Amino acid sequence: QVQLVESGGGLVQAGGSLRLSCAASGRTFSSYAMGWFRQAPGKEREFVAAIKWSGSSTYYADSVKGRFTISRDNAKNTVYLQMNSLKLEDTAVYYCACSRAYYSGGYVPAGEYEYDYWGQGTQVTVSS
Repeated sequence: QVQLVESGGGLVQAGGSLRLSCAASGRTFSSYAMGWFRQAPGKEREFVAAIKWSGSSTYYADSVKGRFTISRDNAKNTVYLQMNSLKLEDTAVYYCACSRAYYSGGYVPAGEYEYDYWGQGTQVTVSS
């Protein structure tokens, strides 16, 4: 069992930055791919970014590419999402997720069905 706890959300003006953190329990954190998803009011949850267990491969949604950076520190059992140049449309609840499956090569999971554990979410609100 893996427990995930997100933090770092808040209110920020458009153009600003935030860094989200996701702390994971469990000794096998370093073996798992990790992802960030988000859900805006009235919309379905969508993929944001993901990172392979080693950190060697990452994958981003087109909407955040070039503005967001996902990273991880396996020694601290933590994954991060650095969000820069925030836009109004980035407002959402952001969820951290963990995938137990093994993925070969450079593949990084981006589908919700590929993730086994989820955090409770942290609110990010971007104001004008």
